[in-house]
Amino acid sequence: MSRPAPALADAPALLIAGRWEAPAGGPAIARFDPATEEPRAPVIPASADQVSRAISAAAASDWDGARREDRLAALGRLGAALAARAEALAQVISTEIGAPIDFARSGQVAAALGHLAATRDALATAPDDTHAPGQPDHRVRYEPAGVAALITPWNWPLNQVVLKVGAALAAGCPMVLKPSELGAETATLFADAVQDAGLPTGTFNLLQGGADVGAALVADPRVAVISLTGSTRAGQSIAAAAAIGFRRTVLELGGKSPNIVCADCDLDRAIRQGLAHCFRNNGQSCNAASRMLVDRSVYGDAVALAAELAAAWPVDAPDRPGAHLGPQVSAAQFAHVQNLIDSGVVEGARLVAGGPGRPHGFARGFYSRPTVFADVTPAMRVWRDEIFGPVLTMTPFEDETHAIALANDTAYGLAGYVQTGDPARADRVARGLRVGMVQVNGQSRIAGAPFGGVKGSGLGREAGLWGIRAFQDIKSISGAALA
Repeated sequence: MSRPAPALADAPALLIAGRWEAPAGGPAIARFDPATEEPRAPVIPASADQVSRAISAAAASDWDGARREDRLAALGRLGAALAARAEALAQVISTEIGAPIDFARSGQVAAALGHLAATRDALATAPDDTHAPGQPDHRVRYEPAGVAALITPWNWPLNQVVLKVGAALAAGCPMVLKPSELGAETATLFADAVQDAGLPTGTFNLLQGGADVGAALVADPRVAVISLTGSTRAGQSIAAAAAIGFRRTVLELGGKSPNIVCADCDLDRAIRQGLAHCFRNNGQSCNAASRMLVDRSVYGDAVALAAELAAAWPVDAPDRPGAHLGPQVSAAQFAHVQNLIDSGVVEGARLVAGGPGRPHGFARGFYSRPTVFADVTPAMRVWRDEIFGPVLTMTPFEDETHAIALANDTAYGLAGYVQTGDPARADRVARGLRVGMVQVNGQSRIAGAPFGGVKGSGLGREAGLWGIRAFQDIKSISGAALA
């Protein structure tokens, strides 16, 4: 019999073939509270044997033969189990990664539940087997590709898990999940919900650990699909490993997303929304609108407003209610943000708000000051490097062509944002951006819209039907009609 779900105060556990296990690898990975820097329960990595047994359990699962109605029912049960744990999940996310509690509820958990519902809706309306229009003897089948390795990040520790697990379940793929060690407790609580959903033994397996565990998982030839959300460097490594066996990868990687602010937009609204898109989740989102490009005719006003708003932006502890910034997730992430802020000062960007160090009143915790740099050029590190913190850069442009050229002057291509009162301009600029998704005048993507990028931001798409198809092979059948 499986032992009960582990207490979250314990070292995060593994789930292999429906049974909770204590991890048997090493050495332990130390973790610290982002708000206080106090030690937290370490993550003990899975052993090589545990990695292999988790893959064996997935390979032995019969989920690849699950009927569509069974997959739909399973997604519904998982959604209900997660909804029943919504407040517990929000509390764990807030404590684990430093997300302000109100945002953990309304942003982190709500987004995950919405994406899972959208995945179920997509499966309900998209058949696995269909014939060509007017050609009943010519069919296209979508079949599960095989065992899926799912590697997820710490910054959206529930949402990214739900996007991958939900899509793999819908596609018919058994799986092994390896979350970030910084999101291990969220993943443990998620796995407890999976247990309540009553999936067949081995369909879902959970490993804990760092990069070594992820590398062992990816290297196993029994894994047919690898879905990673992480850094561009990690994506390159996984793509190289997967290429040896011609295995499929879905890679959602870094970003340095431009926000083009035209002179004919509602400037006050655009700057307020732009800062919010940059500072959301403590600045730790791959699609953060971190490079604001502003028409020179309104650039001075835009910089002044951004500086005023950022200077007044509240910073507070994650457990306090309200719309404020919390800490970075770790000492390493805090140091990375501080290093890039220092580089902006040294390289001559004009600091108009924030700057190096912690905000006033914070002697401990990984808190960064809400920061705005003006007059940033493509030669500067703050233009090139993904900061992953509450740092906005601002740059003037001369005309539409110049704006698009500046926007595309990056190794990344995840998201783009356009602010204009002219629908024709919005369409032209959106089409000119080399990115995977564009939001115009603050319009949010709907749940289930394809999420992903181009260039250094990766390949493949997550969410909705696109997420499901990423885990399926396409088979053409001619001469045999649908039964």
